[in-house]
Amino acid sequence: MELRVLHYFLAVAREQSISKAAESLHLSQPTLSTQLKNMEEELGKQLMIRGTKGSRKIILTDEGMLLRKRAEEILSLVRKTENEIMFTDETIVGDVFIGTGETDTIRLIAKTAQEVQKNYPEIHYHISSGNAMYVMEKLDKGLIDFGILYDSVDLTKYDSIKIPVKDIWGVLMRKDSPLADKEFISPEDLWDKPLILSQQENQGSELSEWLKRDLSTLNVVATYNLLFSASLLVDEGMGYAICFDKIINSTGSNLCFRPLKPKLEATAYLVWKKYQMFSKAADKFLDFMQMQLSSREV
Repeated sequence: MELRVLHYFLAVAREQSISKAAESLHLSQPTLSTQLKNMEEELGKQLMIRGTKGSRKIILTDEGMLLRKRAEEILSLVRKTENEIMFTDETIVGDVFIGTGETDTIRLIAKTAQEVQKNYPEIHYHISSGNAMYVMEKLDKGLIDFGILYDSVDLTKYDSIKIPVKDIWGVLMRKDSPLADKEFISPEDLWDKPLILSQQENQGSELSEWLKRDLSTLNVVATYNLLFSASLLVDEGMGYAICFDKIINSTGSNLCFRPLKPKLEATAYLVWKKYQMFSKAADKFLDFMQMQLSSREV
């Protein structure tokens, strides 16, 4: 399977039309149709359902949807690799890819990146957000250079450095909610409340241990991947979001944050694949990050 044909396939998936894709690719429609047909024959699977006379819209099959996802990952990795090889001379330029959840630790990433840019202004950064599974998948596929993971790191797969800044767990709520008058939130305060939990924490045990309850016995009304969306649910009065501090700025809003008691903290690690061959840009970022963390430990 050629990269060129994958590019053609993604164009058709994006445009949902062979004729529009052919126009954007500067190909004739018969040529593009032949390329796609040959790819389906090579794979032995139908990848798309061609539209009827009444509708020219292309619909991807299940196999086509899978190929679209993989093709996007493959071409992204190819572009990343090309850039790394192009920038192997004495000038340090290029891109650094980092995957992370929503955390105030990003401030440390930003400070490090700023220090790097003072010396190497042609290094650029690409931050993608998701839960731990998302970050590990991106790491394993080589689509990002570094990831931010919490508490437990698989040392058989990843190298890591501990970040000496802890994220504090608490509850995001409306200022007019019954718990807003409390300085701290105890497990008992939440047993009868509608809860909004991180999708990752909804599957874990640490929060369950703190709550002294199995999460399945509590009133979990919603789960979230990104806290901003959860904050809107909270603002509309749907429930209480258990989350990290310093992510949502509640100043001037209807919301407030109250920490948990007993205190519940999370330790973050900067991780990367073992035996990773870094680009010069990524290698320089890691050097500066290690210097930043060393200075904090002094």
